[in-house]
Amino acid sequence: MDSWLIYTIGFFAQLLFSGRMILQWILSEKSKKIITPIVFWHLSLLASFLLFVYGYLRNDFAIMMGQTLTYFIYIRNLQLQGEWHRYPKLFRIFLWIFPLLIVIYGFNNNQYDAAKLFRNEAIPFWLLILGSLGQLIFTLRFIYQWLYSERKKISSLPLGFWLLSLLGSGTITIYAILRKDPVLLAGHGIGLIMYIRNIYIQKNEVKG
Repeated sequence: MDSWLIYTIGFFAQLLFSGRMILQWILSEKSKKIITPIVFWHLSLLASFLLFVYGYLRNDFAIMMGQTLTYFIYIRNLQLQGEWHRYPKLFRIFLWIFPLLIVIYGFNNNQYDAAKLFRNEAIPFWLLILGSLGQLIFTLRFIYQWLYSERKKISSLPLGFWLLSLLGSGTITIYAILRKDPVLLAGHGIGLIMYIRNIYIQKNEVKG
């Protein structure tokens, strides 16, 4: 596949990720408290879908790992919001098995080799570890958010979510610079500003 098309998929995914955060940020600024609109989770799922494809096309294990883990948490949040059942049943089944399907497709067409994930000449092993660590921390924010929401029985974004977002995004930004990945750099560079602002808003909300 042409590199311009691969980057287009990646940039569109990051545009959706950034769009959901900007919307959440604007609503939170207006309300002076953290707001999580339902569309946040719809955009998250779509963006994760596309970014997984982008990671697959670039043979980037760090991206694929991060998206696989958060992908299903987005689905769970849609379930908690009562939105998941609004999707057609066949579409829901497809979304559930999509990560597995794309890997099986790659293997069956001899286009994919699991070894490439760990022996990609464009990514030194130490850099792969750094990127994977950043993705792991970034993913932990949604695991934390998921457990918090399950306990509260409502989908919300607690302070710990934003702290993990800041740490994970900062690490991924360093990875993006070293990897020379404009998609990750654009997405996480913008995200850092919003994470810091949300931490400030939530701290003021607690004080109030």
